[in-house]
Amino acid sequence: MTQQVPSTEPELAGVRNFRDVGGLPTVDGRRVRQGVLFRSGHLAHATAEDAAFLATLGLHTIFDFRNAADQKLEGPDVELPGVRNVNLPLSDPADGAEFWKMVRDGDLDQLRSILADGKAANRMITSYRIMVKERTAEHSQVLHALAEDSVPALMHCAAGKDRAGLSIAVTLLALGVERDAILTDYLESNAKHRRYKVRRGGGASAYSPEVMELLSPLFDARAEYLTAAMETIEETWGGVDAYLEQGLGVTPETRELLRDRLLD
Repeated sequence: MTQQVPSTEPELAGVRNFRDVGGLPTVDGRRVRQGVLFRSGHLAHATAEDAAFLATLGLHTIFDFRNAADQKLEGPDVELPGVRNVNLPLSDPADGAEFWKMVRDGDLDQLRSILADGKAANRMITSYRIMVKERTAEHSQVLHALAEDSVPALMHCAAGKDRAGLSIAVTLLALGVERDAILTDYLESNAKHRRYKVRRGGGASAYSPEVMELLSPLFDARAEYLTAAMETIEETWGGVDAYLEQGLGVTPETRELLRDRLLD
């Protein structure tokens, strides 16, 4: 069973799903260093206290994987002095603004037509596969930036679960972190206090139980989603080493730089 280093996790009022990825074990007995790689949901609703805490982390770079629709919906990240912000939009499993408008309006017939009978989970699986195959340039940019100078780093999207979750997983694969540990970290996003808060528009009442059930696969971190991404790496490139070198242009030398910066 994978042993992880326990960490103290701050209570952030306006930032969901924040955590330090430090402590995760590699296959060769090393561990991800504490305080160099963080993940979270968006920072747009960070309180002054949240921002003060984030400022203590000594961040070099924040990678924001949200698209323009996300940023319009939630707002820009809180500004942290001296921190570089890099926006690399990735595929949104929910297709951005139009989908979320439908969710907020609570149009049950529309939601049933696109999410019922396993369609929501299939939507997520497809999205993860697409992100692996089509977003190689973005993942390459992240890994090269981390190897060069961009740590400590924070990666986030809207909920900190899918786009950030996959980008963190790719980084951990490059570091040689155990697969079980990568999955365990990914599934941490299911904790109740971490989950993305969906707000209905116009002061409307809460969603009905049926709507929440339809939406549930979109808000879950499911092993089958991350497994689909891993399978796509195997099917497309034949393995992690070839994916990193051929797909992302990450040489063994760059991987060593990454490991030097991020591992104990």
